[in-house]
Amino acid sequence: MKIQKLLFVFVSCFGIASQSMAALILGSAETFAVLGGSTVTSTGYTTLEGDLGVYSGTAITGFFGTNADDGPGTFTGSSHEGDSAAQQAQADALYAYNELKDLSFTQDLSGQDLGGFVLTPGVYKFDTSAQLTGILTLDGVGDYVFQIGSTLTTAANASILFINGANPLGNVFWQIGTSSTLGVGTQFGGTLLADQSHTLHDGARVDGRVIALHGAVTLENNTINIPEPASLVLMALVGLALLLFMLPFGSAKRSADTPVRIHDTKVIQP
Repeated sequence: MKIQKLLFVFVSCFGIASQSMAALILGSAETFAVLGGSTVTSTGYTTLEGDLGVYSGTAITGFFGTNADDGPGTFTGSSHEGDSAAQQAQADALYAYNELKDLSFTQDLSGQDLGGFVLTPGVYKFDTSAQLTGILTLDGVGDYVFQIGSTLTTAANASILFINGANPLGNVFWQIGTSSTLGVGTQFGGTLLADQSHTLHDGARVDGRVIALHGAVTLENNTINIPEPASLVLMALVGLALLLFMLPFGSAKRSADTPVRIHDTKVIQP
């Protein structure tokens, strides 16, 4: 029984990344913090945790470690400027975009501001534009998909609160028909997939991904974070090592005549 509990804890703690919706539908795009269609430009000290890429365009400016290498922005992953990796990531992102768009919606929120809502997992539809003013709360473990017909816009200092297991990195998606604009100081989360472009104003933060299929990604002193695959692997290996270390202590030494029950059948060990 103790071994079963340990296995359950290991799967619960370290298996969540492999079971996320992001892992299932994003393919190679999962590792990109920012992926642009035409260009990616940044002013100020933008920081990305994850890969940075563009396709079918080739220009990324405002980051150290790119072909332009002009800073002051930084990123922790790899740079892909019009290469085959960026091309494949765009193809995978397009697949994800269409999959999300085709989902049957749970609730139609057309014409309503997301600010003040407390939403549980589901698919939420906006016929045209969506707006966030104030605080949106996502409550509970599961997938959240927002289908937006045209634009997504947030007011200055708007934010999303994730509670009771809601996971912006793996289970929250914004399928945007045209473009998104995040206001100054916005604290956002999830994977933003826009058919056209994204503009993030000064100080906006995204825990997730910013992906534009065809247009530009324009950044300004932003922070965009996704978990690095290496970190997840390390966590899993540490958890497995801990599990293996604890296994010898999970069962007491049995004497030769101690009965063992298997499916309620009494078996006497020889």
